[in-house]
Amino acid sequence: MTVLPVVGLVVAKAPVPGLAKTRLAAGIGERVAADIAAAALLDTLDAMAAAPLQARVVAMAGDLDGACRVDEIQESLSTFTVVPQRGADFAERLANAHLDAADAAGHPTVLQIGMDTPQVSDEMLAECAQELLGTQAVIGLAEDGGWWVLGVSDAAMADCLRGVPMSRPDTGALTLAALYANGIDVRLVAEQADFDTVDDLDAVHRACPVGSRFTQAIQAVTSSSGSGG
Repeated sequence: MTVLPVVGLVVAKAPVPGLAKTRLAAGIGERVAADIAAAALLDTLDAMAAAPLQARVVAMAGDLDGACRVDEIQESLSTFTVVPQRGADFAERLANAHLDAADAAGHPTVLQIGMDTPQVSDEMLAECAQELLGTQAVIGLAEDGGWWVLGVSDAAMADCLRGVPMSRPDTGALTLAALYANGIDVRLVAEQADFDTVDDLDAVHRACPVGSRFTQAIQAVTSSSGSGG
């Protein structure tokens, strides 16, 4: 497949127990939640690494030293340029991550995802990137009202994120409105489920391929619960 002139960006948080996926941890415990987050991150990195993109960057928050599956994560990150997240809040960190990814790769067009949609495949990312090459921006809304992918033809366009409230049921709609308010032409791509709480796990699990790390992690939790362990 032809390499597409797009920078793939994963915005991630180190899956450290007690710090990662705190809403999920409230239902299943800190270590289990962090392990599920680590599995999701690894599946996401695999998909991004396999996508036919010009460059790949991870904007990381937190210290991997205490993370679950740290050795496997470090090995996966060896094929990425890793930059630290910077900013006072998540919206600012997202906007800065786009700029930092473009700067690190020497190319302005950025396609960004998080680590909460481990069902996303390299083919899906390639489709989003191809769509981005024909417009100024693409966005994929999430079933919970947020968004799971954002692509901009120029990283500076992501600056409009700085004023968008994040992690709300209307974040997707507000992000779309911010893009339109800045005169940016936007195309919508397929909606996806993502996970933040125990109630979200099933929908994402069902969308993941059999044998994925995320699927195995969820099955391990289900098996443990069923056995009373």
